[in-house]
Amino acid sequence: MTVNRTAIESVHARQILDSKSRPIIEVDVITKGGIRGRGSASTGTSVGMHEALVLVDNDQTKFAGKSVYKAIENVHEIIAPAIKGLDVTDQAKIDYRLIELDGTPNKANLGGNTIYATSIACIKAAAAIAGLPLYRYLAPGPIKTLPVPTFNSINGGRYGDFVMGIQEFTFCPYKADHMAEAVEIAMRVFPMIGQVITESQRGRPAQVGHYYGWRPPSDDPRQAMELLHEAVIRCGYEHKVAYALDVAASEIYDAAKQKYFIGGKWLSSDDMIQLIQELTKQYNFLYIEDPLDENDWQGYQKAVQAIDRSLIIGDDFIATNRERLKKAYKMNAVEGFIFKPNQVGTITESLETHRFAQAHNIITVPSQRGGGVIDDVVMDLCLALQTPAVKNSAPRSGERIYACNVLYRAADENPDAVLFDFEPLIKF
Repeated sequence: MTVNRTAIESVHARQILDSKSRPIIEVDVITKGGIRGRGSASTGTSVGMHEALVLVDNDQTKFAGKSVYKAIENVHEIIAPAIKGLDVTDQAKIDYRLIELDGTPNKANLGGNTIYATSIACIKAAAAIAGLPLYRYLAPGPIKTLPVPTFNSINGGRYGDFVMGIQEFTFCPYKADHMAEAVEIAMRVFPMIGQVITESQRGRPAQVGHYYGWRPPSDDPRQAMELLHEAVIRCGYEHKVAYALDVAASEIYDAAKQKYFIGGKWLSSDDMIQLIQELTKQYNFLYIEDPLDENDWQGYQKAVQAIDRSLIIGDDFIATNRERLKKAYKMNAVEGFIFKPNQVGTITESLETHRFAQAHNIITVPSQRGGGVIDDVVMDLCLALQTPAVKNSAPRSGERIYACNVLYRAADENPDAVLFDFEPLIKF
C-alpha cells in the first residue's frame, strides 16, 4: 500500500505571543511524510469592521480577556478532523473546506485568526515539501522585480493630551538604485527624524510612538510632514524619497457627527479631502491610504476625482475582500489596496483579491500587521507577487528588521531582479 506523503496527518494549535505581547494562535500542520508547516495569525493594532473576526476568549481572568483557547479548541475539535487526509499541496481545496466549516461571511464561528493560522501552516508545509522558500513556491515564474520597502516613521493616535489624527507618516525610497540602498536610506533617515523632532522640542528627546516609529510633537499633521521632510533633506535623499500616508480615517470618525477629529478640529469629508489635497501639493506622495471612513463609498469616489497628485488606496475600506474591491473598482473609488491576508482569512481568498486588482490595474501593497511576528508570510507574498511596494513599518523592532533582512536576502538570491519602477504610477 502506497502512503500519500503529502496528505495531512495531524493538526495542532497552541497559544503564543505577538510583538505586542498579546496572545495569538499558532497552528502546526504535519503531513504523513513528516513535513511540518507552521502558521500564526498576527492581528492589527487598528482593525477594520469588515475584517474577518479575531476570536478571543473575553475571559478577563486569562491574559486580560485576550487569550485564544477557544480558537485552539476549534482547531483540535473541528478543523483537524475535517482537513485530515487532504493533500496539503491543494491550498484552494483546504481553504474552501475551512470556509465551508465556518459558514459565516466574516468567519465568526471558528474565528478568522483560527482559519488564517491553519491556512498559512498548510501553504508552508507545501513549500517545504517542494524544498523551496515560500516566496519561490508561490511565484509563478522568475523574480524580476522587488518591492520598494516603505517605512512608517511618525505615528499617530492618542498621546495623553493630544490626538494625532493621521496614523502613519511614511517615507518611501522609491528611487533607490537597489535594495541595499533602499534599506540604507531607511537606516539613515529614521534616526534623523528622531533628531529633528528633538530639536523641534527644544532638546526634549523624541519618544517612541505607538507603532515603533516616533511620537509626533503635536497634533498638527502639517508639522509632522515638515519634520519628516526636513530629516530626508538633511540626509540628502530628497530626490530619492517620496511619501505615503495612512490616515486610518475610521479611527477618527464620529458617525453621529459625521465628522473626523484631526488637528484638534472636527472636519467634514470634504474638509478631509481638502487637507489631503494641500499636503499632496506641498510634498510628493506615492499613495494616501484610507483618507475617509471605511463605509464612505461616495467620499472615496470624490477623493479619487479630487486628489490628482497621489494614488488613493484602501485598507480598512477594502479589507483584502474581492467583492469590496470589485465594487470600489466599478465606482472608481480606489486606485490600490493594502494586502493583508488575515483581513479576509485565507491565503486563497487574498490571492483572488490580488488577481482581480492585477487584472484591473489596481496596485497591491502588502503590509505587516501592527501585532506582527517573526517569519510573517506577508514578506514572502510581496516577493512572490512582485508587488510595487511593501509596508515594512519603522525599522526598529525585531520583526521589522527581520522583514528588511527578507528583502536583503531576496535581492541576493535574485541578482537580476530590480526594484519596482514606480514611474508609470506616479501622479506628482
